[in-house]
Amino acid sequence: MDGEIESFIKVWLTTISCLCYCYFIAARIPKGFLRLLSLLPILHLFLILPLNLSSFHLGGPTTFFLVWLGTFKLLLFSFNQGPLALSPPNIVHFISLASLPINLKQHPPTNKNNTKTTQKPKWLLLLKVLILAMIVGAYDYRENLHPHFILVLYCCHMYLGIELVLALCAVPVRTIFGFEIEPQFNEPYLSTSLQDFWGRRWNLMVTRILRPTVYHPVYRMSMQFVGPSCAMSTAVLATFLVSGLMHELIYYYLARAPPTWEVTCFFVLHGVYMAAEVVVKKVMLRRGWRLHHAVSGPLVVAFLAVTGRWLFFPQLLRNGVDRKAIGEYAILVDFIKSKVPLHFF
Repeated sequence: MDGEIESFIKVWLTTISCLCYCYFIAARIPKGFLRLLSLLPILHLFLILPLNLSSFHLGGPTTFFLVWLGTFKLLLFSFNQGPLALSPPNIVHFISLASLPINLKQHPPTNKNNTKTTQKPKWLLLLKVLILAMIVGAYDYRENLHPHFILVLYCCHMYLGIELVLALCAVPVRTIFGFEIEPQFNEPYLSTSLQDFWGRRWNLMVTRILRPTVYHPVYRMSMQFVGPSCAMSTAVLATFLVSGLMHELIYYYLARAPPTWEVTCFFVLHGVYMAAEVVVKKVMLRRGWRLHHAVSGPLVVAFLAVTGRWLFFPQLLRNGVDRKAIGEYAILVDFIKSKVPLHFF
């Protein structure tokens, strides 16, 4: 554990050094190809740095922050777009925006179609922490649980774990700098459609980074050859394809096993269904038909569960990533006990 934490610190010190270069040197290079060229060594480092980490709970978030979010933010920065193009007032702001899963709230909101979000009550966060702790405790009895129930626990664990990690990353930035930060999740279990789930509720940091990097460019290019409806469908499919490939890459860092393309198929399948859903919803609205939320909500959850069991989780389960993640909780407890005086326990 000590060696892993030491590697973790080295990885993030290297990341901070790279972002200092981006802020002080690359930012002064004219936007476009030349700036992109100057950032290529940094993009390369972001791809290899997480390979120095072997633990799930340190390596997983680091891979997500650097390999996906950080890389895409710097690609946008090359052309003076995205969150880093808003000229952060100092280097600390720049590093925070570039390396952490945060997006500053814009006034007025940049997307009028976003679902309204209100300040969440404090008890809701505490409830989610409690539920996550109960799920981790339930793993001690895994041998006596039905496989389908274990899958439900994994789904809940993944959602709560990701949301809490992203929230914890945002807390110091919000506290120290007083930033207003866009919500990273918006209660995805309340989704009424795939479009609602992927576009307005689930892991919104990824949604906000994929729109300018994939969806909008593909939509504009497609509009030169086809109509708006086909262009939208093409852009949706391209966005889900890129998301699938990035998940495939993250799976490699977690499992260190060759890709099987199952998770890519999962996202492509969801892209196809979501594009079809948008078309069907338009036809239904023109005829005055609307599926009640009490029906559409469970259908969305069922579709996510079935396709997740079929394509999203198998690669992780085959390579023992779930057992590795669960085992790390016991290692963490032993590590804390070794560092904290015994009278605390």
